[in-house]
Amino acid sequence: MNANAITKYTWISYTAIRSNLAYLGEVLSRTTFMAVILYTFMRLWTVVYSGTGTERLGGLTLQQMIWYVMLTESMVLSSVRVSSEIDEDVRTGRIAVQLLRPLSFSMSRLAQVIGERTVRFAVNIFIGSVVATLLVGPISISFAGIAMLLLVLPLAFVLDFLGYFGIGLCAFWLESTNGLVLIYSRFTMLLGGMLLPMEVFPQGLQSIAKWLPFAGIIYGPARVFVSPDKAMLLHIMATQAIGLICFGATVWLVQRIAIARIQSNGG
Repeated sequence: MNANAITKYTWISYTAIRSNLAYLGEVLSRTTFMAVILYTFMRLWTVVYSGTGTERLGGLTLQQMIWYVMLTESMVLSSVRVSSEIDEDVRTGRIAVQLLRPLSFSMSRLAQVIGERTVRFAVNIFIGSVVATLLVGPISISFAGIAMLLLVLPLAFVLDFLGYFGIGLCAFWLESTNGLVLIYSRFTMLLGGMLLPMEVFPQGLQSIAKWLPFAGIIYGPARVFVSPDKAMLLHIMATQAIGLICFGATVWLVQRIAIARIQSNGG
C-alpha cells in the first residue's frame, strides 16, 4: 500500500469522524441504554458479591466489575454493522460501481467504519465512565491499563469489521443476511464476555471461549483496562492474531468468489 492510498483511506476515516460529530446528539441518545444496563448490573452484582461474602469474583472487585461491564457495553454499542450496507449494495447493484473505484472496496469500508466507531466509542466510554463513577465510584486507572487498551482496541475494531463485512458479502447467495447478523451478534455478546468476564464461565467453556475471536473483540480490551496484566495482554493479542488470520482469510476468499460471480454475469 503506497503513501497516496494511505492518505486517501485516512481522509475517508476523517470524513466519517466529522459526519458522526455533526450528528453527535444521535450518538449521545444511544448512551441512555447503557446507563440503564449499568444500573441494573450494579444492583445485580451488589447482591452477588454480598451473597458470596467475597470481595473479588473472577479476580475483579465490585467496582472493577461494573467498569468492566461499562467497557464491554461501550464496545457493543459502538459497533458499526456494515453488513446491512454491504447487503444493500449487493441487492441494488451499487457494489459493481464501487469495485471500479481505484481504492480497495474492503479497505475503504474499513476506513469508514474505523472513523464512525472511534466517535461512538469515545462518546460511550465518556458517558459510561461518568455513570459508573456515580454508581460505584472510580477505579484506579493506570498508564499500563490505558496503554494496553489502546494497543488491543484497534485490532478489536478490525476483527468486528471483518465479521460483519463477511456476513454482508453473503448477500450474493442469501436472500437476507439478517439471520447471520443475529447469530454473529449473539455469539459476540455471549462468548465475547459482554455480560460476564470469562473468569466466571464454567472451566470447560472458559478454556475454549478465551481462544475464540469474540474474546478479542469484547472481553480482551475491557479486561486489560480494568485489571492490567502483561500475560493477559499477550494472550489477548495472540487470540486477536488468530482471529484476524481466520476472519481475514475467510473474507478474502468470499470476496474473491463474489467478484468472480459479478464478472461472470457481466456486472
